[in-house]
Parts: sequence; structure tokens; C-alpha cells
Amino acid sequence: MISINSLTVAFGGFTLLDNINFHISENDKIGLVGKNGAGKSTLLKLICGQQTPTAGKVEVPGGMAIGYLPQIMQHHRGRTVMEEALTAFAKLFEMEAQLEAINVELAERTDYESEAYSGLIVRMNELNDHLAVLRSDDPNVLAERTLKGLGFKSEELSRPTETFSQGWNMRIELAKILLGSPDILLLDEPTNHLDIESIEWLENYLKEYRGSLVLISHDRKFLDNVTNRTVEIMLGHIHDYKVPYSQYQVLRAERIAQQRAAYENQQRMIEKTEEFIERFRYKPTKSNQVQSRVKALEKLERIEVDIEDKAAMTVKFPPAPRSGDIVFKAADLVAGYPSTKPGDKPKVVFSDAQIEVMRGEKVALVGRNGEGKTTLMRILMRELDPLDGEAKTGYNVNIGYYAQNQEDVLDKQDTVFGTLDRIAVGDIRTKLRDILAAFLFKGEDIDKKVAVLSGGERARLAMAKLMLHPYNLLALDEPTNHMDILSKDILKQALKRYDGTLSIVSHDRDFLEGLVDKVYEFRDGRVKEHLGGINEFLRSRKIESLSELERKNASQPAQGSKTQPQGSPKSQAPAKSAPAPAPGGNPKFLSKEQRKLKNRVDFLEKSIAQLEAAQKEIETHLQAPGPSDDIIELTRKYLENKREIDNQTEEWLELSQQL
Repeated sequence: MISINSLTVAFGGFTLLDNINFHISENDKIGLVGKNGAGKSTLLKLICGQQTPTAGKVEVPGGMAIGYLPQIMQHHRGRTVMEEALTAFAKLFEMEAQLEAINVELAERTDYESEAYSGLIVRMNELNDHLAVLRSDDPNVLAERTLKGLGFKSEELSRPTETFSQGWNMRIELAKILLGSPDILLLDEPTNHLDIESIEWLENYLKEYRGSLVLISHDRKFLDNVTNRTVEIMLGHIHDYKVPYSQYQVLRAERIAQQRAAYENQQRMIEKTEEFIERFRYKPTKSNQVQSRVKALEKLERIEVDIEDKAAMTVKFPPAPRSGDIVFKAADLVAGYPSTKPGDKPKVVFSDAQIEVMRGEKVALVGRNGEGKTTLMRILMRELDPLDGEAKTGYNVNIGYYAQNQEDVLDKQDTVFGTLDRIAVGDIRTKLRDILAAFLFKGEDIDKKVAVLSGGERARLAMAKLMLHPYNLLALDEPTNHMDILSKDILKQALKRYDGTLSIVSHDRDFLEGLVDKVYEFRDGRVKEHLGGINEFLRSRKIESLSELERKNASQPAQGSKTQPQGSPKSQAPAKSAPAPAPGGNPKFLSKEQRKLKNRVDFLEKSIAQLEAAQKEIETHLQAPGPSDDIIELTRKYLENKREIDNQTEEWLELSQQL
């Protein structure tokens, strides 16, 4: 389907992607993995044509429909949820309008024998044919089914999109993509801003989805359940594994270990050969053997060990100044948003909340999206006034706030260094480069514009801003969104060591476990306090995980994997029209030349599989050679096989594109 050929992306003197090649086949479910800033999002933009490579090309078949969900998106305003979802059918509505206009024109014209009249008839028939394929059901019915499957209630479909949180607006964008019935889905961290109930719905949808998928996610379970192939980007190069994420981790460790063992064995062989040459270089009786080994060394293809990216954040929050005993207190708090039209009632999110956060406490805010967690954060930051009741911060409380929507908070035109330099004061200005280096912004990285940073890099930059002042209350709204797995673990340890007060919104049980000592649960318009950590809270609710909490909170709970969820692809997803048969699909329709090509492609596939099996066996011997193993001969075979695999794979890619 899609071929990425000799693709290179460079910014200034930095090469992000270096001469990469791979192929996306029909029904491939690919997990694209790598550290933040490795180039994953850039690769998706290249595939869908939003960005141009420095060199190489991406070949996409003509007429292929691509559904792209970016990591950072602009949400549309001024329409209701249903109106926005129906924009997915813009092409259908445009064709219907054209057909109606042609029908009106045909009724008015009398030049039945003219070419213009005949042209209108032809165009009318073409439109009718296209509409017959596109019309699988009424667009309103399809849109309603999909939106409800993603968690919207019937009464919410007529609400303006701007009255919903970022997570709900992302669901609208996702619904539009699914309604478009694309041939390939490119999803950049789709689980960010989704509650776990919606993640499970999406997981079930993608399992049943019949097109190709390229998915970026830092959720191990989600990747394992959805993908069947893992492509890793590391230091500008890719490594392709035909297995899901957990198996990829095992194979990757084995590959590196075998590669290192083969490298060490070759180095020992080289060392012994060089010793022999040096020892007998000037002995006439050994001159032939010496020359033979010199030539062998010259021809030897040296094994290289892939360089691993082991860079990691080193986070340590500044000591927290002392605040009053009560850091934040809310009494009879009613929170929500004032009405936008005269006569309308305000939108109440929760009411009668009694909240008290004491100095040194680490507090989690949990519950489904839209229940008021971010709303409380905005009241804490005085960005939003209570509708009723009171909410006050305590004496000498200085708040460091991490907002969920970093793309709106950070100045896209500023540089990484400038973002910190603009707000830093005093002696800390001399340490800005050290702070940025701790968050993996080194060398030329600090001169990058915020606009070109990945979601994970923006998350790290926003976290670096919290190092500039000694805050005694950290208010973090979904801080782990966009962060890779290692960065999450490092941030968690830093927060455990932090001696101030912490208020954190998160859906990630693993992240919260062992970190917080009090939980506020947002449910059904109320806020309930639970003393103890996240495990104690789950036990008190008699549930095993946050996913069960969010299902129990839902008005229509998900029924688990055995029962088809509402709006699932089998029952309610838009019907996908059958694709036209591929030219190389049925052998009886192939020309003689195409049959030859197909036979050669089949042969190459079998040959590559055999060579890879042989290669694995050689690697096993090289890793632990026996007394009878000839290391030099094994190394020669290993390198010959490697060259042959590369040559045959290149030929297979080229011929596959011609079928």
C-alpha cells in the first residue's frame, strides 16, 4: 500500500530521520514507538502529506483515503456536536447538492441533442454511481451512533463544541475520522485526554477495523491489544519487528544481546589474527599465511552494535517554602460555567463540594472526563470563579500549575530557551541551560521553536518551567500525557521526593500508586473524599482498577470484551464500501508479465524467511560458540546472509510496488 523510500528529515544541522525504508501493507496494525522527539509524529505527517521530507519520498496509492488524528489539534467552534460530526460527510453533501442542481438544470433546458445536455446526463450518472457507494445509511443516524459509542449522551449532541473539555472535543475529531471510513488510520496518541471507558471502546473498534493502522501510544496494554507489528525509531533509524509491543521488547533485547555477542566474538577473532600477523610478519616460512590473513582482515565486514538512546530526565523539584497548614479549602462549592446567552442557566459541573488539602498532602483527583477535575484546577488557579460557595487558598501558598492544554499555554513562536528565559528571575537565570539539559534539551535543542516540538517535548518543557520557582503547591493536570514510559517513571519518583503539597489529575493507576495519600472522586455531580492511597480507594469502592471506576460511573457501563459495546464497529460503525480488487489480487486476471512478477515476489518471501531462520541459528552459535564452531566461518556466513537478506528485501519492495 504505502512505501517509505530512503526518507530523510533534517532541521538545520540535525538529522531527525536518516534514510529510512519500510512498507505499510494492507491490514497492518503498526505500533510506532520511540522516545519523545524521536520523529514519530513527524513520520505520520509525512505519510499524510502535511510535511515534506528533506530527501526520499512517501508513495501513497492514488485515491487512498487517510484518516489522521494529530497529537495536537485545533478544535472547531461555533457548531453543535452533531453539526461538527456531520462535516465528515461534506463530500457526500456536496455531491448531493451538485446532483440537485443538475436535476434543476435538466428540467429547464430544451436542447436535448446538444453536447452540453449529454454532458449533464453523464455527470448525473457519475454522481448517482458515487452516491450509491457512499450512502450506506443516513448520515445523521451514523453520526449519532458513533458519537454515542464514544460516550456522548443524546441531550449533549445539540450542545456547542466549545462547552466541552479538550478530551471530549478530541472524541468529536475521532468520530469524524471514523465516519469518513478511511483506508488507513494514522492515530497520534489517541488515548490522551480519553477516560478509560472510551479507551476500551476505541480498543475494541480498532481490533475490528479492517483497514491499515499506524498508532503512536505510550500505553503498553493498548499497543499489545491493538497492534501486530512494532516499528521502533531510535536515533534517526528504524527497527521493524513483526510482533506486538511486549514481544518486541523481548526480541529487541535478544537482538541487541546477539549483536553484542557477535561483535565481541569478531573482535576476539580480529585480535588473534592481528597477533598472528604481527608475530610472523618477518618469517619467510609464514609469509603466505600472513598475507592470506591480512587480505582476510581487509575484506572482513565489521559487525556494528546499534547505538541505544539511553538519555533520561533527571528531575528534582526545588525545596518547597513553608505554607500555612491549610493549603486549599472549599466549602459548599458549586462549580461550572456561566451561561453564554441571556436567560440560559449556567452549566453546573458539580455542587456542594467540601474539599480540604493540608500542607504536605499528595492528593489525586479521579473520575470520568467532564466530571469537574480540570474545572476545580481552574478554580484553584483563579481562572474561574465559583458559581456558589467559597474556595480559598491558604497563607503563603505559591502554586506551580501544569495545564493539560500545553499547546495553548506555551508560546509557539518562542524558543525552548526563551520560554524559560522570559519568566526566570534572579540567580536561577544562570542555571537555565542545566535545567533544560535535565529535561533532555541539550545543544541545539534549546534553540528550537516551540511550534516544532512534539507533544512529549512540550510536556517536558512545561515541567521544566516548574523548576524556576520554589513552589509549595504543585497542581498538575494530566502531566503524563505525551510522556514516554521512562519519563513517567522518573517524574513519579521526583514527585514522591517533593516536600511540598501536590494536587494531581490522572487516569493512570500505575502512576498514582504509591504517590498519593488522599483521593477526591468526582462522580454524578458530587465530590467525595477518600483517605488513603489509590489502592485503598479502589478497595473501598470494591473495584480492581480505575477502568472499573469509570465504567461504574458511566450511565451505560461497558460490558467488557465479550459483549459488543455500544457504537462498536461490528454493530454501529459506518459501513465501509468494499474496495476495488487489487490488480495483483486474483491470478487469473493477471497478465503473463504480472504472473512472473507475482511468482518472483512469492519466491523472495519464502527465501527471506529461510535466510532469517538461518541467521538466527548462526547468531545462537556466535553468542555461545562450541568447541567445534569455526568463528571466522560463522562470521563470514552471518555477513553474507545479512547482505543477501538486504538485497532480497530491496528487490521484494520494488517488485511488490509493481503488482
